[in-house]
Amino acid sequence: MSSQKETISWIKLQSTFLPLKNPISDAKVLTGRQKPMTEIAILFCEVETTEGHRGLGFSYSKRAGGPGQFAHAKEIAPALLGEDPNDIAKAWDKLCWAGASVGRTGLAAQAIGAFDVALWDLKAKRAGLSLAKLLGAQRDSVRCYNTSGGFLHTPLEELLVNTDISREKGIGGIKLKVGQPNWALDIERVSKVRAHLGDAFPLMVDANQQWDRPTAMRMGRIFEQFNLIWIEEPLDCYDAAGHAALAAQLDTPIATGEMLTSVLEHWDFIRQSGADFLMPDGPRVGGITPFMKVATLAEFAGLQIAPHFSMELHIHLAAAMQREPWVEHFEWLEPLFNERLEVKDGRMIVPTRPGLGVSLSDNVAAWTRETAEFGKRA
Repeated sequence: MSSQKETISWIKLQSTFLPLKNPISDAKVLTGRQKPMTEIAILFCEVETTEGHRGLGFSYSKRAGGPGQFAHAKEIAPALLGEDPNDIAKAWDKLCWAGASVGRTGLAAQAIGAFDVALWDLKAKRAGLSLAKLLGAQRDSVRCYNTSGGFLHTPLEELLVNTDISREKGIGGIKLKVGQPNWALDIERVSKVRAHLGDAFPLMVDANQQWDRPTAMRMGRIFEQFNLIWIEEPLDCYDAAGHAALAAQLDTPIATGEMLTSVLEHWDFIRQSGADFLMPDGPRVGGITPFMKVATLAEFAGLQIAPHFSMELHIHLAAAMQREPWVEHFEWLEPLFNERLEVKDGRMIVPTRPGLGVSLSDNVAAWTRETAEFGKRA
């Protein structure tokens, strides 16, 4: 056994663009703020040590931002060479300070997220444990809900078919997109889906920040009749006070947080009671290290957690939380990986493979536009 300290010796970055089968539209498209989404930019990071241990991490961007994440990651990557891979918090801080002049949130944090996830994956693999077990798992399955079948570009009849498909797969909840300029269409869709599912089946809605405060209150009161698990992003993602007012006055829980990109931004919502369900996104907030800080703060404040997107990562983080979260079932990223997550009886099964339990599929090479390598292979 070598007495020399194991260090990070090689890093590979890839800028990969995942094509979506159909253009995706939510309320931000119908209100004219964005165009339909046709692809997702993925920032992959592979890290290898002097002892040959390897880890895989990723971050992502929808619509703009992918090339910017890759560019920032290239600039800060050399700061990790020669570092001890065990010291993940130290590595996060070093990467943050390497690019400190552009801030500690947004694109800069998202770029760091790919490195952070890779180091956690490496650590779990080296220990022969799943990431969930390394973090201290509380459960071996987590309740899950589907979002991908409920977007606004989907006609109502197809929406009902999608809910049946999700239930047949064993998914435990359904989320619908709302926030259209014509409120009546939102009410009709939610009403029809609730009747189709029955009164007890878990149902959520997501307005994607497209209401103002009066509209959100009116719609929230109308939606009380549908027994929703939550109303998601009814207001601008930074309006903590507005979300807090809704949470205080409506019986239906309020959910938000997916667009926040730092622990501090989440803390603003937590301290103002701006959500009943906080929805941190691991890659967006800067990786597993800051995500777990957010989860701990939320736990002490009595908030529930429902991580946004990236189920391949979030299933592990959800398994380690004291209060059981909801995991969002999005199959969009599946073509990137060789493995598949299992769903049964309304719950997503936590993988037992070491680390994240995923490996890159052959599709990734075909969809990769840029790569960059630093250091030398072991």
